[in-house]
Amino acid sequence: MEIVNRPAPPTGLRRRLWRLPILLYRAGLGPLMGHRVMLLTHTGRVSGRRRQAVIEVVHHDEHGYVAASGFGVKADWYRNVMATPEVTIQVGGRVLRVTATPVETEAGAEIMARYAPRHPAAARRLCKIMGFVVDGGQDDYREVGRHIPFVRFTGARS
Repeated sequence: MEIVNRPAPPTGLRRRLWRLPILLYRAGLGPLMGHRVMLLTHTGRVSGRRRQAVIEVVHHDEHGYVAASGFGVKADWYRNVMATPEVTIQVGGRVLRVTATPVETEAGAEIMARYAPRHPAAARRLCKIMGFVVDGGQDDYREVGRHIPFVRFTGARS
């Protein structure tokens, strides 16, 4: 694994393109997105206003949903949920009120190592977007997982 260029979160037109899936959720088409993508509704750390982001689910089990912050700790959604962890997620047609908690570094490494063989094309594409060059081996993906923050969304509340 080699770090070639850790990009900053997108701005301008690129940011608008990244946010297009939010419009699908707002149009009621969230179930078409499947279970690998979630709409995260959170509170802005500075403004206190409601914010939304669409992020990929990299792991799901009885303990909740896990997402990776591909743009690291500088991503607005990541900083917002660390400041105010009570959030709402929509996965498919299901809306859940949950709490966001950071995942330990080594646990994130293992999550990434398990994710890559299940979704090899997506894993390679995500690593490229995040500025990592990988050879495709599990150890490479494990190392990538040590460099990006993961967040677990747990404790569905009605």
